[in-house]
Amino acid sequence: MDKTNITIIGAGVCGLATSYLVSKEQKDILVVEKNDAFGRETSSRNSEVIHAGIYYPPDSLKAETCIRGKALLYQLCKENNITHKQLGKILVAIDDEEFEKIKEIKNNAEKNGIKNLRFLDNGELKSLEPNINAKEALLCPDTGIIDSHQLMKFFQDESKKKNVEFAYNIEVVEIKQEESGYTVTVKEPEGELFSFQTKYIINAAGFDSDKVAQMVGIDIKKNNYKIHYSKGQYFRISNPKKFVINHLIYPPPSKTDLGIHITPDLAGGLRLGPDAHYVAEVDYQINEKDKGTFQKSVSRFLKNLKEENLTPDTVGIRAKLQAPGEDFRDFVINEESDKGLKGFINILGIESPGLTACLAIAEKVKKLL
Repeated sequence: MDKTNITIIGAGVCGLATSYLVSKEQKDILVVEKNDAFGRETSSRNSEVIHAGIYYPPDSLKAETCIRGKALLYQLCKENNITHKQLGKILVAIDDEEFEKIKEIKNNAEKNGIKNLRFLDNGELKSLEPNINAKEALLCPDTGIIDSHQLMKFFQDESKKKNVEFAYNIEVVEIKQEESGYTVTVKEPEGELFSFQTKYIINAAGFDSDKVAQMVGIDIKKNNYKIHYSKGQYFRISNPKKFVINHLIYPPPSKTDLGIHITPDLAGGLRLGPDAHYVAEVDYQINEKDKGTFQKSVSRFLKNLKEENLTPDTVGIRAKLQAPGEDFRDFVINEESDKGLKGFINILGIESPGLTACLAIAEKVKKLL
């Protein structure tokens, strides 16, 4: 039977970042991905934002990995010419209730060590964003945007230089624990089954990470490892030159998402979204009837936005540990020896800020090996 040292299940941005970092020191690494290429799911269906780390509770993994990951990502982009822009973000409040929320965000950011947020007076806001209306506005300079496909391709290409093997169109269907590690059975494109042995498994399977955890015998209900799908839709402004937007523009977040925001992209376009709806299955169909909801939400602070300015763009799915109605859930990055599964590392619930945090998550995984 074929053997490998480390098997990474999933070639999303976290699986790829892990292969990139781990392959600097370890040999004999295999990345298995059920889709035909890297980043086909959450990693390529998002706002492509480099987050600052202002929202997440102090001492949480989301806060820690976002702030560390942000610094690592900007450095990596500069050193390797990966396309990105540090535009900055403006959080806007249109009434006193929203103003209280963004004041709380500023206080939380300062608890996380981020001291460079500041409120803008009306003159500054109009100078920076003449098309934006707000009662109050908070500037966050650290936020940016990135070409996520270019980033993932960099991770893959650099990994290949270290002899990491990538197996696409290969689905993991069974994992059995053995004395010396694990036997993994996969289904090949033609439907044939193939098994190999591995010492370590890194579960970076995104939507399917709870199913992979179940395969190895983890009770996902008992351990609160069940993944819940949250669908996020995007609409694009069809005539972006009509609305000059220089920063990312965000309303205050809700309990489950960051709110429908305006994101300039690297090609000069403008996207609105995502919204958030829990769904039972992965579904990439956009509901054009929601155009009115997007227009109504964003026109509160983007004057003159009409429904006819919007066209459907894309849909993403968040792999959330937080069930409907639940409060904050943190990332899970855990080597499962306490469950009798030495060498099995779970990366679960990687939603926002997962793209920003990918290198910091990879650092943590590397230390767990």
